Amino acid sequence: MGVWAQVLSWDYRGSAEMILRYVDAKVLPGYVAVQKGKANGYCFFVYEGTKGVVGDLFVSRSLGDDSALEERLLTHGLSTLQQSPGVQRVEAQLLLHETDTVAQPFLREGFRQHRRLFMVQQLKPDPGMRSAGSQIPPRVLPPDIEVRRWSDQDYQSAASVITASYVEHIDAEINDQYHSHSGSLRFLNNIVRFPGCGVFDHAASYVIIHRPTRNMIGLILCSRVKEDVGHVTQVCIVPDHRGRGLGAALLGLTAAELRRRNFSSITLTVTEANHSAVELYRYLGYTTRHIFDAFVWER
Repeated sequence: MGVWAQVLSWDYRGSAEMILRYVDAKVLPGYVAVQKGKANGYCFFVYEGTKGVVGDLFVSRSLGDDSALEERLLTHGLSTLQQSPGVQRVEAQLLLHETDTVAQPFLREGFRQHRRLFMVQQLKPDPGMRSAGSQIPPRVLPPDIEVRRWSDQDYQSAASVITASYVEHIDAEINDQYHSHSGSLRFLNNIVRFPGCGVFDHAASYVIIHRPTRNMIGLILCSRVKEDVGHVTQVCIVPDHRGRGLGAALLGLTAAELRRRNFSSITLTVTEANHSAVELYRYLGYTTRHIFDAFVWER
């Protein structure tokens, strides 16, 4: 948990408790490295229908150079997933590992590699300094646009927005949940109802409604990953309404809400190849703290 706090400023206790519940119920597959009766590392994964997902990989730094043990754990995990009956696809995003550090086991097995950026915006800049985001005035929304906070009645509409937003998008290559309405619903349930990416923050999550049609056309979801740190788990606008500044407006609203509650920072992840999104985040004052990899394999 200390590594998550150090690298990502995340309080990992909620996620760890959820993982331990699965371990206690003996429903979490994976491998553990044991030396003299002590667990020094692990790699676990989950099955989602015909897909396998590598959940996490960790080796104690007390062992010194841990690369060989990481590679052994990963190799066993990937082999198990690829040989599991019915598995057609395997995904992995190992946030704690710098890009390329654990790539070799994946690349040997034919995985595609995508670099992703972990970015942060400081909401409490040092005295006498202003972040780039704080210098940008609030966006004036077009008259046909209405913004309101997330409601538990929004699942179906939000799933439709996510699915439409990621058609032929690089992130749909990384996460196949974006391919379908049912997959997007699973994604939303994982974000809103489970603590895998922090505790969902209703007050800092918004949806955009197109007034003439009353259709939802965009959204931003935010979770609390530490007492004073928020994380944007999703932000998207349907293709027909892009280029109107709506994404920037949503990011501004979420940042303003967190700033009002004295949060120190807000973070997000973005695929490096998504150049327009990376450019927007940098313009709004986000900086890259960490670069990690996503890997995908399909039979």
